[in-house]
Amino acid sequence: MKALNSIILALVIIGAINWGCIGLFKIDLIGTLFGGAGSAISRILFTIVGIAGIWAFTFFSRVDRVAE
Repeated sequence: MKALNSIILALVIIGAINWGCIGLFKIDLIGTLFGGAGSAISRILFTIVGIAGIWAFTFFSRVDRVAE
């Protein structure tokens, strides 16, 4: 499970960097690297990063346990 959580965290960070680049520079890194935002591979990667973001919500319960 620890490996899965590390992968999820890496995907969330990739998504955050991508959104930062969109906001600051108007460059979609995922789209640029994989043939545009509408390409099949880009859409798959966007979906995987989105699912990782949803999974990352479970990290909140772990943070509360570590803080106590």
